[in-house]
Amino acid sequence: MDKEKLIGEMLLLPMTAIEYHMSKHLADLFPDKALIEGEIGCFDVEGYAAAQHCVLSRKTFMYNQMTTYWKGPEPEMMPGQFPGMHPNAMINGQSPVQPSEAEKDTIDRFKKAWLEVQWQGAALDVLLLQCDDGQFHKYHYWIIAANEEIARSFLAAVCKWNTELRGEVLVFDNGYWYKDEHLFHDIKNATFDNLIMQGSLKQDIRADITQFFAARETYEECGVPWKRGILFVGPPGNGKTHAVKALINSIDQPCLYVKSFRSPHGAPDEVCIRRVFDRARKTAPCVLVLEDLDSLVTAHNRSFFLNELDGFAANIGIVTLATTNHPERLDPAILDRPSRFDRKYPFILPALAERKAYITMWNGTLKPRLRLTDEGIETISAQTEDFSFAYLKELFLSSMMRWISGPQRGAMEEVMAGQVNVLREQMVSASTLPEPEIDGEQAPQMPRGMMMSRMIRQTHFRGRM
Repeated sequence: MDKEKLIGEMLLLPMTAIEYHMSKHLADLFPDKALIEGEIGCFDVEGYAAAQHCVLSRKTFMYNQMTTYWKGPEPEMMPGQFPGMHPNAMINGQSPVQPSEAEKDTIDRFKKAWLEVQWQGAALDVLLLQCDDGQFHKYHYWIIAANEEIARSFLAAVCKWNTELRGEVLVFDNGYWYKDEHLFHDIKNATFDNLIMQGSLKQDIRADITQFFAARETYEECGVPWKRGILFVGPPGNGKTHAVKALINSIDQPCLYVKSFRSPHGAPDEVCIRRVFDRARKTAPCVLVLEDLDSLVTAHNRSFFLNELDGFAANIGIVTLATTNHPERLDPAILDRPSRFDRKYPFILPALAERKAYITMWNGTLKPRLRLTDEGIETISAQTEDFSFAYLKELFLSSMMRWISGPQRGAMEEVMAGQVNVLREQMVSASTLPEPEIDGEQAPQMPRGMMMSRMIRQTHFRGRM
């Protein structure tokens, strides 16, 4: 059977049979060579070639199917992109060259291709196949080399390179990992300097994670598993996300960020959760960020999530950093068991002192004619009880817009006082909206804003914060 006909016939088989029959026929075609295979995982040979660690050439005996995407101003992972592929990596199927203007706006991804690889003086063949049963995409590779040592060494080199982060954040979404430079640069702009927090909370959080990464030997000497779970809790708009970014920016450790455990290609949550923790273990020491934990963990995937978080796997060197706006939606097995999230930090509505500090900080960034007087700062700070930091920011932005539409000297304080009432009405309206359904069930109604902050203060999660 010739190679072109082989690919065509294999693709007519059910997806569950393709891998076996393809491997069998390849072994028959190349009896004197080594053959290894697997699912794509970290094996992003295109990205590896784009970084000029190897050279790819497309074989001409078969049609190599590619999909071309428009990258747009801020590229995300393209549909059908192999796991781990960098969305900005450009490759033309051969040795990397300077892309044309048109190529800079588009990106090609192999769907089905037979590639010749030149790597460290060795010649290898790599077959890539994307199989699709209408609901679920599956990516598979076969590496053919002169001997098994070369094949395994090449696989290890590609996967190791792809697990390393170089000016990127590793993001998990749509069932796969991809590297995001934009999120990395956004994080680099976040600092603790412009984050207002109550008491010593800022210092406590920074010391917690910094001391953890510096204390590996101490953990091992004491026989304590070197892992950490941290949970940021509180109503939206009070700095949890900013604190996560500032924290990541302040330490020199890889960051893995999870957007969702859901996959549009039919993979169950359990498969995605396993991919997340497997990659974190391979990247450790690292920080694994699970934002909006209450929406990631559901009644259907909770048991599997808990097993990955705190089961037989040690998760050595992993800081699991999670946030939630709704602690009441979290199972007690997540919220109350210390070995899963050892420390919970409250992000509650700012009190008078924090509101004044935030307003003073913002006021200092304004043009002189837009600034509040010292008396104005005191007045607005007192008038904004129950405002989150997000609402305080909106107060400044909306007041500036109104002032610009009809500028009057010395009138900023009057404009802002009026906007306080507008935003307070908006807060009241928002608090009457019904809670969204979660897993087909109506979430329990709960007071937001101030009421939630009071609940956090009173309960302290039935333990030490």
